Amino acid sequence: MNYKKGWSVMKRTLSAVEYSGDEECMASIAKAISHPVRIRILKLLASQQCCFTGELTEIIPMAQSTISQHLKALLDSGLIQGEINPPKVRYCIHRENWLKAYSMFGGFFNADLACRCDCR
Repeated sequence: MNYKKGWSVMKRTLSAVEYSGDEECMASIAKAISHPVRIRILKLLASQQCCFTGELTEIIPMAQSTISQHLKALLDSGLIQGEINPPKVRYCIHRENWLKAYSMFGGFFNADLACRCDCR
């Protein structure tokens, strides 16, 4: 991928396709929330102030390594933030990025836009 002024350019055989920064961001978030376990983790974190990863294995019956992989995907997307307090790591919703994602996807899933077409 080549980057220029907030746009991502992907080379194709016929021509380059450009994506805006918002499109790239939305795709990254969509990928991060594409697994049901990650949705569950986000719901859990959103319902609390913070959460230690050790608690997650008690609530979500999966191996700690699996939970950690899902947390990493959410962390990389920016939807959550982590803080190391040895011997545990604490994760919580990244409020600023959460609100940005809400705004982006709220506009994307605008009901008025979906109602414009009479195709059935």
